[in-house]
Amino acid sequence: MSRRISRTSLAGLLLAALLAVLGVACSGPDRTAASDCPDDAPTCPASRSSAPPSAAAPTAAGQASGSPAASPSPTEKPTATAGAGSPSGTPAAKTACASPGACGFPDASTTGPRIPLEPHKTGYMAVRTDGLVIRGWDITGSLDIYANDVTVIDTKITSDNWWGINLRPGYSGLRVLHSTITAVPGKGPDNGGVDYAVSNMGGSSVEVGWCDVSVFGDALSMGQGNLHDNYVHDLVPFVNLGGEWQHTNTVISGGGNTGELIIRHNTLLNPTSLTQGASGSIGLFADTGVVRNVTVDNNWIAGGAYALYGGSTGATGIKVTDNVFSTQYHPASGGYGVVAHWNHGGAGNVWRNNRMSDGRPIEPEPAP
Repeated sequence: MSRRISRTSLAGLLLAALLAVLGVACSGPDRTAASDCPDDAPTCPASRSSAPPSAAAPTAAGQASGSPAASPSPTEKPTATAGAGSPSGTPAAKTACASPGACGFPDASTTGPRIPLEPHKTGYMAVRTDGLVIRGWDITGSLDIYANDVTVIDTKITSDNWWGINLRPGYSGLRVLHSTITAVPGKGPDNGGVDYAVSNMGGSSVEVGWCDVSVFGDALSMGQGNLHDNYVHDLVPFVNLGGEWQHTNTVISGGGNTGELIIRHNTLLNPTSLTQGASGSIGLFADTGVVRNVTVDNNWIAGGAYALYGGSTGATGIKVTDNVFSTQYHPASGGYGVVAHWNHGGAGNVWRNNRMSDGRPIEPEPAP
């Protein structure tokens, strides 16, 4: 005769199995690789990130057991003021918040390392080992990447070099996750200034996610990449070696890219004054070629001469959607306005559901 199990006993068995799974997630040598898994936590709390983790990678000593995937747009966005919905039916991003964090955008509490760090005074460090994972380091110095599939995770970098992390041409697969990248003002090589927090000199995509980035003049510099869930703030202006104020941008692309640049769910703050070299919060410039295939989606953006430079004549595939342009530094978000050099007629260019932080809708002027 088969034996019946009562509903109460079955629930107890299921609860015990669940607790066992959670205990495994917060135990063992890779315990800290789980997102938001404090050392003293009996179970792992819900992830603070808007993105699920990616498939686990092979583990080696000192390496992360896995890393989060790129963050999608939030599945639910609070609606702005009445009548502010997107023509496509997507609710507008929440506006009229006291801070980016109050609107659900990244800040210091949702970015940077999640584990204790060990000091490493590396100075300039050339990385030449494919697949290397740097995790849990407090680096005084900079990383120059001559290798494929390098991951920097749960790490802090304080640089006095041209960059914090730089990917050289011919290499690919760089990921920079849950890290703080900053610099020492007045100690950099560009007449005391420092230029790039993460620089992509190659033709492949770089992922930068859940990072706290500050000080550098052009903080995230790349033609192709996946920039998500980052907090970029407190850029420090400086007079460069040419004797001019260095132009500052939280994200900058010089055009000529062959891949796609995704800028999604970041807080991008450029407080630089107009007299000290402010350029854009996001600067898409046709300096080295045509700007193409850029997605700017669901970001909190403030500051710069213009908050967004849109790629100018010839720019195609530029999608700017569901962003909040904050009046934190200027009434028009940027000192001169929200957006400049937007190519209305460019194939695949989309401007949709972008709002000021007080709820006003924004429509760009045509490029000159």
